[in-house]
Amino acid sequence: MSLLIGDTVPDFKAETTNGPIHFHDWIGDDWAFFFSHPADFTPVCTTEMGRTAQLAEQFASRNVKPIGLSTDSVAEHKLWIEDVNDTQNTTLRFPIVADPDLVISKLYEMIHPSESQTAAVRSVFIIDPHKKLRLTMTYPMSVGRNFDEILRVIDALQTADAKSVALPADWRPGMRAIIPPSIGDEEARAKFPQGYETIRPYLRTVDLEDAKRDAS
Repeated sequence: MSLLIGDTVPDFKAETTNGPIHFHDWIGDDWAFFFSHPADFTPVCTTEMGRTAQLAEQFASRNVKPIGLSTDSVAEHKLWIEDVNDTQNTTLRFPIVADPDLVISKLYEMIHPSESQTAAVRSVFIIDPHKKLRLTMTYPMSVGRNFDEILRVIDALQTADAKSVALPADWRPGMRAIIPPSIGDEEARAKFPQGYETIRPYLRTVDLEDAKRDAS
C-alpha cells in the first residue's frame, strides 16, 4: 500500500550509526527529515550527506531531526562517514539507518525496480511530531536533492500549521500568505486583525509580518 500524505508513517526498529532506534520514539516531539540514498562511497550521496551535516544548525532551529538510510551495513556507514567528513569539510552526527535486508526500504517504497532492485532511490519524507507524513519527494539516483527546497517546505509546513494559512508558489518566510477558502471572512477578520487583501473572493492574502510588528 502506498504511503500517503496525512498517514501515520510506519514504525520500525533499526540499527544505526548512533545505535539502535525505535523510529517513532526517536522522533519524539520533533519533526523528522527521513531520507534514503542509493549507496555508501558514491559521489552524489557523499555530497548529500555532507550538505545535511553542514545544515545541522538550520535543521535544529526548526526542531527537525535528520536521519538517513541506505541498504548498506552500519560498519560500512561508519567507514563512509569518515570520507564524508573529510571530503565535505563537515562533521556528520545524525544517524544513518542500516537496511541490508531491504525491510525498511520496501516498507517505505524506496526500492524502484527500474532504478535498482537492491538500492534505494533518493526518497524524502517530512514527518511531523504526530508521526504524520506531511511531504514526500523522490529523486532519481543520478540527481542530488535541493536542500534549499527541503528547508523551504519545512518552513512552509510549520508556518501553515502555526498560522492557519496556505502558502503560494515559491513562498519563503517574509512573503505574503494565503487565507484558505475554508476560513470565512468573519473568521478571517478575527484571525488576522492586521487586515488582509482580497484579490478575488477565493484569493485573499495576508502579511504575517504585520502581526509580528503589531505585537512588538
